[in-house]
Amino acid sequence: MSAADTTTPAKVPPPRQAPPPAVPGTPRRPSAKGAAGTPWLLLAPCLLVLAGVMGYPLVRLGTLSFQKFGQSQLWGFQPAESAGFGNFTKVLSDGEFWQVVLRTIVFAAGSVIFTMVLGMLIALLLQRVSGWVRTLINIALVASWGMPVIVATTVFKWLFDSDYGVLNAVLSKLPGVDLIGHNWFASGPQGLAVIMLLVVWGAVPFVVITLSAGLTQVPKELEEAARLDGAGAWGVFRYVTLPILKPVVVMLTTLSVIWDMGVFPQVFVMRNGHPEAEFQLLTTYSYDRAFVVNDYGQGSAIALITVVLLLGVVAVYMRQMLKIGEVE
Repeated sequence: MSAADTTTPAKVPPPRQAPPPAVPGTPRRPSAKGAAGTPWLLLAPCLLVLAGVMGYPLVRLGTLSFQKFGQSQLWGFQPAESAGFGNFTKVLSDGEFWQVVLRTIVFAAGSVIFTMVLGMLIALLLQRVSGWVRTLINIALVASWGMPVIVATTVFKWLFDSDYGVLNAVLSKLPGVDLIGHNWFASGPQGLAVIMLLVVWGAVPFVVITLSAGLTQVPKELEEAARLDGAGAWGVFRYVTLPILKPVVVMLTTLSVIWDMGVFPQVFVMRNGHPEAEFQLLTTYSYDRAFVVNDYGQGSAIALITVVLLLGVVAVYMRQMLKIGEVE
């Protein structure tokens, strides 16, 4: 037997087949460039509307903040004069402004914490009640959420009225409590606590509804496995439920910070259109400087500083969401 007979013949690869011809009428797959541009194309109408609605006010706000603009300039008696950074220098060197900033931060932080904690507790409670009870609570939440802010503020103003308030009359029936004629707005901390309660009451429904929707995405198998491993109710919530809800919680917290730092009608209506110094927040302080003192340039500077602070909150939110996306 020769060596040629014992050698295994080399395998020849099969010839490459040509792709089948395209069937007429079959849609082509979009290219990578087209797929990347599709979301922007879909967002274009919304972005154009936002630019039209918010673009001019923001540009005008920025322009006024660098000008000396009062009633004379408003009525056209004198032209607007450039102030450079003078308005910002006056604002940032004013001790009252920093008191307002601190008060706004404390007010927003308290409102957000109470809103998120109370909303989470109610959302968890809704998972453990019967269907008809859940339906009734959701109806009540939507009804309170849909109530106009001015109406809700007026109701709270009546509840906490010193002469005819229901709360004082009810609390005075408790042993050793006498709040007849008590003025809740005699001091800033008490009055802001009432306004904070109003803000929380209006914000909780949205938080509860959103968290309830998020809780439906938590796998029951993971919760059951955690219980079998010996975890209690707090352990299941901390190590199973909360990590899954983290994107929703971050989003709600960021939105709550933005909304609560922009509170205006609650304070304005509660104080009959003239908030005292100890009730001033950044929004009312800007309004007061612009439309009461008639210094529109300084009021615009305060409003622009508020916008910058809120952009910082948005930047923190985007950073957290990117971190969550990298982990996932």
